[in-house]
Amino acid sequence: MKPPPFAYAAARSVEEAVAALATAGGEAKLLAGGQSLVPMLNFRLLRPAVLIDINRIPNLDHIREEAGGLVIGALTRHRQIETSARIAKHFPVLTAAMGHVAHLAIRNRGTLGGSLSHADPAAELPLMAQLLEAEIRIANGRGGRSVAARDFFRAALTTALADDEMVTEVVLPALPPGTGWGFEEMAERRGDFALAAAAVTVTVEDGFCRACRIAVIGDGNGATRARDAESAIAGGPKDAARIAAAAEAAAGAVMPSSDLHASAEFRRHLIRSLTARALDAAWRRAEEART
Repeated sequence: MKPPPFAYAAARSVEEAVAALATAGGEAKLLAGGQSLVPMLNFRLLRPAVLIDINRIPNLDHIREEAGGLVIGALTRHRQIETSARIAKHFPVLTAAMGHVAHLAIRNRGTLGGSLSHADPAAELPLMAQLLEAEIRIANGRGGRSVAARDFFRAALTTALADDEMVTEVVLPALPPGTGWGFEEMAERRGDFALAAAAVTVTVEDGFCRACRIAVIGDGNGATRARDAESAIAGGPKDAARIAAAAEAAAGAVMPSSDLHASAEFRRHLIRSLTARALDAAWRRAEEART
């Protein structure tokens, strides 16, 4: 299939890109990696009047340290994130998750900002943004703004971005010392969209869980922070019953439906199982970090 006709513009700066978005009055789309946009154009699910290519904008593909955490530019490719030594040092759970993103050819082109802005409910990067409590920096013609990940994602394929705004950077705050991580995903085939996934961080001190984050996907609405599951594990020592209770709470945090890929019951089972495995791995890594 072929896309519908559109005008093309290549922005040379963030200011030029947001000005072009404003001029288009909601009839424009940004072109970064194009790994989600181009298929949607070809299936004519989108019919923008103009595509604004932002690949020529300089200084949007950085990974730099800031206040113990990291700032990642919106044009940073998935493969850069996957292979970055800085990310592996500060956020190894993100490194692990990136290995599950589609296939190498797509990771070579897809971008951080594009994935977050697209907000696919089965995508790993929105899940990571929720887990790591990312701050998303947004440019517009009014001075820009920052939005917490929990407020950025509104629903499947829907974000807080206005028609004249673009993501420029993502800030990942530092994790506490003694934090371990776990990431588990299940897909029908390697590189397919996830049927379900669970991502966890656990901060352990003196054998007790001092803080826990659990984020899951699997119900078609996007990533969910499983707050009740976090409460079930935080504050106590590691034991099988606590992990099982947290995994059960994570399964209850989503409302999956049945489709041709999996039944609702099976998706919930996957979330329960994957969460338990991710919690066990995260606690083990946290204990290893203390030794």
